[in-house]
Amino acid sequence: MAVSPARAAAFEILLRVERDDSYAAELLHSAAFCKLTSRDHGLATELVMGVLRWRSLLDRRLAAASSQKLERLDVEILAALRLGVYQLQFLTRVPARAAIFESVELVKAARKRSAASFVNAVLRKVAAAGAGNSLAEIDTAPDSITLAQNAAHPPWLLERWTAHYGLGIARQICAHDQTIPKTAIHIHCDQSENQSEGQTEDQTEAELAEAGVQLAPGPLLSSARVVLAGELTATRAWREGRISIQDEASQLVALLAGLGEGHAERRILDCCAAPGGKTTLLASRNPRAQVFAAELHPHRARLLQSLSRLPNVHAVVADARQLPFSCTFDRILADVPCSGTGTFAHNPEIKWRLRKEDLLDLPLRQAAILKSALTQLARGGHLVYSTCSLEREENEAVVEAAVEGTGEFKVVDFKQELEQLQKSGELSWRETASLLAGPYLRTIPGVHPCDGFFAAMLARK
Repeated sequence: MAVSPARAAAFEILLRVERDDSYAAELLHSAAFCKLTSRDHGLATELVMGVLRWRSLLDRRLAAASSQKLERLDVEILAALRLGVYQLQFLTRVPARAAIFESVELVKAARKRSAASFVNAVLRKVAAAGAGNSLAEIDTAPDSITLAQNAAHPPWLLERWTAHYGLGIARQICAHDQTIPKTAIHIHCDQSENQSEGQTEDQTEAELAEAGVQLAPGPLLSSARVVLAGELTATRAWREGRISIQDEASQLVALLAGLGEGHAERRILDCCAAPGGKTTLLASRNPRAQVFAAELHPHRARLLQSLSRLPNVHAVVADARQLPFSCTFDRILADVPCSGTGTFAHNPEIKWRLRKEDLLDLPLRQAAILKSALTQLARGGHLVYSTCSLEREENEAVVEAAVEGTGEFKVVDFKQELEQLQKSGELSWRETASLLAGPYLRTIPGVHPCDGFFAAMLARK
């Protein structure tokens, strides 16, 4: 009997994540899996993200039932076992016999037939042991070590978070990371003075509703929407680039970077632009500005240009550490590559790739980008430095080192900008103080309904 399309797809994606360091979300939305039915795609997504989200906990339960050490198993066998145990432990609507049978068939299809009886025996033993309430165990964890085990997070990272944020907030972060996140989107409406050729936000929202996509207002931003139901990627608005899947904290950073008179003629630079969500938001909110989107990789720069419907976006192939521009910019966004510890809900595979040493190497690259970007900032201009990291080494430490010993740049308190967004109705979140850590923007998963982002605003005198 053939393996179901959803499980076959999930198996292939998990292997590519493991072997090639690919990102699961990108693979799930790639052309290779677009022919899956809506139901199969939904199950494949559940299986892939569930296995990656709970990997260490699944491995612990497999190890207790296995006669062999997991690190000695072939990657195909381990992937099939993880898929099986995830279904047994977390998917109550999937019969145990189906989960076990299809995992056995997966190893056979992967030419590991000799392991079929082993996979069958291990999963039957796991099934007999029953399932626990993993999310409830997060709330009752008495220390960082237990929390790391119950919440399937690296212990060294939970030790850091508990020390910095406290055990209560660390629990909230973990609970958020282990819950399927809601999909937030931004609708790119025509902000130009002549809107006759473009579509308004209301028109696009009505079009999505007609296509069966149900939306709700974003809890953080009035301009954001949360998808409640429907196939967003099957709509015409998605195909035409009129909507972007973008976390609300990411949208907030882009709004803060582009604050000012939207119809002013000015130059804006997005230093690390791909995949382009922030660039598009900056350009649509500042239609008379020239927005330059710098991207290191040529194919991603071409994608940036092709994705944008906006005539004021100019994609440039450039290393953000050595920006090639002879002009200066009134507004700069430096959303730098980072550890991504604030995005585990959307990218759970990062948990298992990140190492302590990365928090030594990444800040060096981030500091180089910030230093390069500051040289391009016009006098009186503002630069927003941002990451989707929860780690101080990548955030405050980088900014403080950049301004230390110089009277040319200063850190601007975000309080006034957040109050301005709230007064205009753009910021829906009422407790603006909770979004601040000193002068910086700081969103925390679980405390806020979004990914964890950090941002600092620097001004050139």
